[in-house]
Amino acid sequence: MDEAILIGCQTQYENDQTFESTMNELEALAETVDAEILETFTQKREKIHSAYYVGTGKVEEIKHYIQEHDVEVAIINNELTPSQSRNLTNTLEIKIIDRTQLILDIFAMRARTKEGKLQVELAQLEYMLPRLHGKGVELSRLGGGIGTRGPGETKLETDRRHIRNRITDIKESLKQVVKHRAQYRENRKKRSAFQISIVGYTNAGKSTLFNRLTKEASLEEDKLFATLDPLTRRITLPSGFHALISDTVGFIQKLPTTLIAAFRSTLEEVTEADFILHVVDCSDENAIEHEKTVKEILTELNADHLPVLTVYNKMDLLNQEFIPYSQPSIQINAKNNEDLIRLTHKIEEVLKQNWEHYDVFIPADEGKLIHRLKHESIVVSQEFAEDQDAYRISGYLDKDMPLYHQLTK
Repeated sequence: MDEAILIGCQTQYENDQTFESTMNELEALAETVDAEILETFTQKREKIHSAYYVGTGKVEEIKHYIQEHDVEVAIINNELTPSQSRNLTNTLEIKIIDRTQLILDIFAMRARTKEGKLQVELAQLEYMLPRLHGKGVELSRLGGGIGTRGPGETKLETDRRHIRNRITDIKESLKQVVKHRAQYRENRKKRSAFQISIVGYTNAGKSTLFNRLTKEASLEEDKLFATLDPLTRRITLPSGFHALISDTVGFIQKLPTTLIAAFRSTLEEVTEADFILHVVDCSDENAIEHEKTVKEILTELNADHLPVLTVYNKMDLLNQEFIPYSQPSIQINAKNNEDLIRLTHKIEEVLKQNWEHYDVFIPADEGKLIHRLKHESIVVSQEFAEDQDAYRISGYLDKDMPLYHQLTK
């Protein structure tokens, strides 16, 4: 376990609450890689110091603390420029990790699939490339621990050409993976599979909800970024309607845009979704901020037009009345079976509000079409009309589904 300090600079553009929230998050990120936090240093400035991130007086104070307490790593609450990173390393004489590096490090620990691992390596190499100049001292300090998972010392010490070639190779490999995923999605659409994506702030309980709904055992941990690779499973809602449900990587404040780009693949499931379950940890004091962050990222992904049900999770941890920020919404404890049943009914309720109502007669010998209606729509009633030798079926159906066009021809 590395003994570390946290360093944050609050500029005039950040209010106290937002800044404190990002510092708490930085601590949670650091704990995810098993760092032991000895002390936190913060400074208010009009803008970030161009050479040292914080002012030179604060740097001296930090240096004095490091010498007295045998600190191994300093973790910075922003992405540093190459020169800031170099200056801090030379002055403090310990390993410097910025927020982006820390997140990349966690991504490297968590990635499971081939695609996930490629995406992590690509993001790490692209992050390192502009920072290679004069890397001798820093690389000699890399050692083990935080900030070293992934490309590692030997690869980074080789020349820029090697890294650029590797970046090109990874991008080519990813194109193939993306092509396969696109084919898979195309087939899914042809099969009229309805896609639900679970999104939310990291550690909101998405994986727990996914596991309970699908009886699946994906990684469930009280750590940030426990899930990096999109998982998709089938679920059946109370009416008999079949849907595919995906778990996705958690969103986070100040997630660098380069990382959003690098992890498009894990978020692509969201852009392809037909419906979004937005999970919010309502016991977190920054729940509303987190909710807004997720909404902003959904807008960036052009997924803000999709129907959303906000799921306020961890109700059991609340000790005061909770007022939902968004509607439609439901308040649950994802580990409670009765709450999960309420949730599945609520999903159907919201879908009905967004879908078209239908009322049709289907000849009794068209068993295949009746079967499709039961699984690809929300059937509300079904009765046999003897005089017509047909079933009268009414319910709700997504007008973008092929079955809708078949019924309304």
